[in-house]
Amino acid sequence: MNNKEIRGIFDKETITVYQAYSPEIAIPAVKNQKFVPPFKMERMTWIKPSFLWMMYRCGWAQKKGQEHVLAIKIKREGWEWALKNACLSHYDTSIHKSHEAWKESVQNSPVRIQWDPERDINLKKLEYRAIQVGLSGEAVSLYVNEWMTEISDITDYCKAIHQLILNGKMEEAIESLPHEGIY
Repeated sequence: MNNKEIRGIFDKETITVYQAYSPEIAIPAVKNQKFVPPFKMERMTWIKPSFLWMMYRCGWAQKKGQEHVLAIKIKREGWEWALKNACLSHYDTSIHKSHEAWKESVQNSPVRIQWDPERDINLKKLEYRAIQVGLSGEAVSLYVNEWMTEISDITDYCKAIHQLILNGKMEEAIESLPHEGIY
């Protein structure tokens, strides 16, 4: 197994990414099928194709400001543009010529990539890593205005799986998870 693989739900045209927001941002986004104020276009926004990593990040939609989990289908061409225009969020001597070269790539790139430990259904760390993609500047504008094809609020779905876990119905919870493949 590769230590870093992109796992998610995708088809020929789209890939699903997840974000969690407060109701003030999430509800209008679903209604308008795009992010609108109070969503801030000038802030970096992180998208994640891993469902369980998102559940770890938002605490099964229980963390303040992350009470609504959104599944956002974006065009694969946008996802691939983001990956091609990205730099790592941290300095890596095996990739960067120098710390200064890495800093320059961070300043010039509209996208950051971060690899964090993937999570299991109990939100415990796994051996392999899940990708997070941070969008800023031009990338946020493209994401909101060109890449998005559908926004769904999946909060009830997330909470239902969490309730199965809390009730000790692990097999049913695992069967309820989205079926992610290697991108």
